[in-house]
Amino acid sequence: MSHIAAATDSIGLIQLQKRTGTAGSLVVLESLKDVPFDIRRVYYVYGTPPGASRGYHAHRALRQFAVAVAGSVTMAMDDGHRRWHVPLDRPDRGAMIPPLIWHEMHDFSADCVLLVLASAEYDEQDYIRDREEFERLTR
Repeated sequence: MSHIAAATDSIGLIQLQKRTGTAGSLVVLESLKDVPFDIRRVYYVYGTPPGASRGYHAHRALRQFAVAVAGSVTMAMDDGHRRWHVPLDRPDRGAMIPPLIWHEMHDFSADCVLLVLASAEYDEQDYIRDREEFERLTR
């Protein structure tokens, strides 16, 4: 059983259910079961150059779940009051990112493939890209 089934807005590193056998391993991510929202969009980030960072934003309503299905990346998260780092370095662990969490991705390995499951289609109006606006909203 997944550790996030009962937590709709858990923040941070989440252990996923993994099945391993002689033919390899399998991790399943199902809407409203392993991922506590209806998955409406899936995207992945790869080929990030050495030293590059991404993110630097929060969302007003979007919920996301991120998994490094290959390689590794460090997710820096901030709720407006405290900042913490979540290492994504195993394909059976992911990070839940609820609304109003500023997030940045750093230290991508050369082989990193970061898979992100999102609760809604892309909507530029949902993004908070200005750090001062984010801080006003989280006070």
